[in-house]
Amino acid sequence: MNHPDRPDTSHGDPARPEPPTPTASSAAFADMGLPAEVLRTLAELGVREPFPIQAATLPSALAGRDVLGRGRTGSGKTLAFGLPLLARTAGRRAEPKQPLALVLVPTRELAQQVTEALAPYADALRLRMATVVGGVSIGRQAAALRDGVEVVVATPGRLHDLIERRACRLGRVRITVLDEADQMCDMGFLPQVTEVLDQVHADGQRMLFSATLDRDVDQLVHRYLHDPVVHSVDPSAGAVTTMDHHVLVVHGPDRYAVTTEIAARDGRVLLFLDTKHAVDLLTRHLRANGVHAAALHSGKSQPQRTRTLAQFKNGQVTVLVATNVAARGLHVDDLDLVVNVDPPTDPKDYLHRAGRTARAGRSGIVVTLVLSAQRREMSRLTAEAGVEPTVTKVRSGEAELSRITGAKAPSGTPLDGGPAAPRAKNTNAPFRGLGTSKDASRGTGGKSRKASEARKLAEARQAARVRRGG
Repeated sequence: MNHPDRPDTSHGDPARPEPPTPTASSAAFADMGLPAEVLRTLAELGVREPFPIQAATLPSALAGRDVLGRGRTGSGKTLAFGLPLLARTAGRRAEPKQPLALVLVPTRELAQQVTEALAPYADALRLRMATVVGGVSIGRQAAALRDGVEVVVATPGRLHDLIERRACRLGRVRITVLDEADQMCDMGFLPQVTEVLDQVHADGQRMLFSATLDRDVDQLVHRYLHDPVVHSVDPSAGAVTTMDHHVLVVHGPDRYAVTTEIAARDGRVLLFLDTKHAVDLLTRHLRANGVHAAALHSGKSQPQRTRTLAQFKNGQVTVLVATNVAARGLHVDDLDLVVNVDPPTDPKDYLHRAGRTARAGRSGIVVTLVLSAQRREMSRLTAEAGVEPTVTKVRSGEAELSRITGAKAPSGTPLDGGPAAPRAKNTNAPFRGLGTSKDASRGTGGKSRKASEARKLAEARQAARVRRGG
């Protein structure tokens, strides 16, 4: 498919419909004043016409104006800010530790994707790029900055650390981009973001992109953007007409089997849970039932996270089980199903999770599993998100569950040479710790563990008395 920020990697699968032409009236890239090297690279990568956010933003950004862009991920924002940033930096050479342009993003995965999307154009313009994120060697990143790079793509925390070590100075940065600004604020990065903006060149260009423009983001706009050109051309995730929303009401003890059968479907699926512990438990449970699942959360090292994402994208892994770390910036071709195993607690979280599917004109389904007691709260949340889901009561093994999600019985053959797992009929066996949902099965599990611990303690005391001859 033609992803808005990356070349086609589908290898011409004739069964796939092509995404719609971005807009019949949008200007061609060739009419926007981009360097010849960039135009040539766009043509080589099969990027033919600008998407709406690109057509709207590029002329202003290339002219050096500050830009305030509203658009969800998947709308083509990376090229919207990336091409002007590279074009306006071309021909300049950075001194050691002093980059000339900066892209600030909230997560490591998004930093990697931005770097990969812009690398061909940077290479064509002979610009050096560095990715500065946590979870990997800070020494290697400091060395890259010491050698000199024109463009840095960074997460706020690691960039702060490098500035503290005096490995990076921002005084020569004349173009600064904040991508997913609302998430950076939501994650508590506002102090680091303002620290960065206070240090970059005072007369430089700033571009801020965000799915929402409220509270802290509004504060950044008023404080740091000068007479910005405002573009809001992309609908919210909830308004995407190619996205179907479903709330599936499940019986508590049956929730595990429903999740397992959805995960065993043909095709990729992204499962969201609230906690790292729950992600790991569910992943082990799915693999024990023969499902090719992998976990993604902040407790994994960056090499692990990078490898897991690569395996999910190339099909080695069909189920990605994740916390909200995967709710922003993650792009996977043909991901047509997102499941909230744990319902989100915030409308913005719902929309960002949902935004992993139905990207660039494709269709997608968003499913949220709820217990009966959670229905009212979920109705309130979806209303605030501007979503009207179809509500259906389902049970494992039923045709209706399969119709909506493609669910099917798992093979039951454990992966990784683990112990034999129950077949589909027994996949109700609860795996503990699925987020924050109040399942009735939790109580009995806790009692049985306490009884077992009490037994072991009594046996240890008896053994001690025998050794003492008491």
